[in-house]
Amino acid sequence: MKKFRVGIIGCGAIFMVHAYPLHMLENVEIKAVCDIKPQAREMAARLFNCDAYENYQDLLKRDDIDVVHILTPHYLHARMVIEAANAGKQVLSEKPMAISMEEARAEIEAQKRNNVTIGVISQNRYNSASVAIKEALDSGSLGKVLGQRILLSWFKPDSYYANSDWHGTWDKEGGSLMIDQAIHVMDLARWFVNDEIESIQASFDNRNHPSIETEDTAEGLIKYKSGVQTVFFATNNFSYNSPVVVETHCEKGTALMEFDRAQITYNDGKEINIINNPNDTLDEKAYEAFFNQTSSQVAMKTLSEWGVFGGGAPIPVTWKTPRPYWGVTHIKQIRNFYASLEAGVQPDITVAEAFKTHEMIMAIYESGRTRQPVGLH
Repeated sequence: MKKFRVGIIGCGAIFMVHAYPLHMLENVEIKAVCDIKPQAREMAARLFNCDAYENYQDLLKRDDIDVVHILTPHYLHARMVIEAANAGKQVLSEKPMAISMEEARAEIEAQKRNNVTIGVISQNRYNSASVAIKEALDSGSLGKVLGQRILLSWFKPDSYYANSDWHGTWDKEGGSLMIDQAIHVMDLARWFVNDEIESIQASFDNRNHPSIETEDTAEGLIKYKSGVQTVFFATNNFSYNSPVVVETHCEKGTALMEFDRAQITYNDGKEINIINNPNDTLDEKAYEAFFNQTSSQVAMKTLSEWGVFGGGAPIPVTWKTPRPYWGVTHIKQIRNFYASLEAGVQPDITVAEAFKTHEMIMAIYESGRTRQPVGLH
């Protein structure tokens, strides 16, 4: 079994969601972590008993690092991914892959030029509900897709933006609602339709967050080459994080996704219901043991002090994912990434695949700014 030596750049909000899967993989060894905040890198170094860096370029110079995880603010993703690729590293980056079309194209070129693997996180494709719907659509059992609707009604308090030096900015976050939260559900919806987008007409606005530059509400119409039309509405102005909805209407039935629940209803009356079970993904005892370690407790305390965990809207019982398991499907994508590296094949979600959704999000912003439809192909 090949041992992959790993460096992690960025030890903030999403760090623990990568830390646990990496800790559980037998063919992974964490060699170094990096963050500009001393408290962050010291916490991460203690967790993995590894080296810590303030400058990510020093980490990239190491010959004993094969893979780099990029977990930094949005505006740093493309730059760091490209530099890591240029250093000959395999890369797994958090979404979004970039905050502009130029950066996204440069990532694809960097992958080709350096003959490395670059993956982008889109973990909700691994939810049992998402997989069940995708399989039903691809099998043809639902027939031709006729139309689709997307609804996201979430809550982001002012404190979410006040506690960050990059959220709510165009130059650092690249937007807000669409590129940070809604991108997950937009990616799933596009993946379900599985066709090239012809045009997008959209609008966005900031209706309830005067302290930020970016949008908290958006809506639009996506037209695919096949004739399918997707309508979407998204907002961060609801009173809690309600389950996202994607309904895909087909000739022979309907596939309804409500976050981690899938209801596939056929015109002949047959119905299939799927609800995610985190225990299918992880060993609960191992999970609890990891987070009960002293080093993990210190890490969680550090992140809580930054406002990463705790506060905000309560998650109601209608949100089916059990409380401790947020980010659980990262485990499946990270496993896929390393299994692909070991097998010498491309992972499920490469930069080329992520580019399709990135292009869609960028077109939504362009249409919203110009108030004109935007053609993609």
